[in-house]
Amino acid sequence: MALGTVRGWVRSHPTIVDAVFATAFVGLFFLAYFNGRHGPPVPVADSTASHVLAGATAWFVIAFRRRSPERLLLLATAVSIGIIAATGDRHPLLIIAWMAVAYTFARRTNRRRAWLVAGGCIAAVYVATGLLTAGGWAAPSNLGAAAWSTAFVAVADATRSRRAYISEVEDRARHAEETREEEARRQVAEERLRIARELHDVVAHHIAVINVQAGAAAHVLKTKPEAVEPALAHIRRAADTVLKEMGAVVGVLRGPDELGPSTEPTRGLAKLAELLDTFAAAGLQVEHRQEGDARDLPAVVDLAAYRIIQESLTNAHKHGTGKAQLTVAYDTGAVRIDVRNAVAAPGRGTGYGLVGMRERAAAAGGTVTAGVEPDGRFAVHAALPATMEETP
Repeated sequence: MALGTVRGWVRSHPTIVDAVFATAFVGLFFLAYFNGRHGPPVPVADSTASHVLAGATAWFVIAFRRRSPERLLLLATAVSIGIIAATGDRHPLLIIAWMAVAYTFARRTNRRRAWLVAGGCIAAVYVATGLLTAGGWAAPSNLGAAAWSTAFVAVADATRSRRAYISEVEDRARHAEETREEEARRQVAEERLRIARELHDVVAHHIAVINVQAGAAAHVLKTKPEAVEPALAHIRRAADTVLKEMGAVVGVLRGPDELGPSTEPTRGLAKLAELLDTFAAAGLQVEHRQEGDARDLPAVVDLAAYRIIQESLTNAHKHGTGKAQLTVAYDTGAVRIDVRNAVAAPGRGTGYGLVGMRERAAAAGGTVTAGVEPDGRFAVHAALPATMEETP
């Protein structure tokens, strides 16, 4: 039989194991007690009944000490006092049996109850020994038995406290591990959303430009071949730009040190003129108006403003009539963005662009609203907090 199987059987049958141990212990005790070098301390004929009672009680409390240790502790105490009253001395087998069941009891209950019950039993036996034995209160055997009994209860209480502490530490460690895993999953989900939003913002605009220019080139290829070259040049520039920005985004994702300097594309309202030029080259006329004095913005606000304008104008280019109005207002406590355009045909987009704009605005502490106004034009309104104190 394998060692693991034996251990499993022992753990699943504790009462049987305790009964076997109690039988062996009581048998060996009496064998040594009656066949010792000097024989038993008292004549056998004078204590036969006490030996039988002590042996039966010791076997019973040791064999069943795991089931009801408190009651068995009281039983062992009562039998010990009875034998003291009958014979004038404590029975050594009951002293050991009492310590065994007291240890089990103190380990399985709380500190207050362990010392209340066990301490009461120790005091009762000590008083009975002091009153009913020849040695009196200060007898070494009486004091020694009380001291050893107290020590066993103290050791059991310390063991219980240590195991409770280890269990608490393990529970906290397990909870911390579960919390870390949940936090890691949350961060992964947030990072996936950020990557998806960034890729959408980087790719959508330039792909839209490429699509429009490719359509224009195909349209004029037969009738105006000389107009194909500018369209192909726009396609090449847009493709080159999107490849560079994609490379920068991938570089951020593959960077080994997240705490190092970021290589994310440094877009912001300082690049707005360049962005409007690309739309103009693609055929979108943007009427741009600025209100208030331009100022440096926090990085997250600056990037969010740029991406919101980029996505709004991209949608206007795809679904509009070729014209759009853009207003950027620098207020005392915020930057406000308004993009309006007439709708040529209802769009069938995925909606990820609008979701991305709202997420970017929320990350910067702002808001974005989008929808068709009463005059039939589609409008995007964004408000991003940027107080004067927040600027560098």
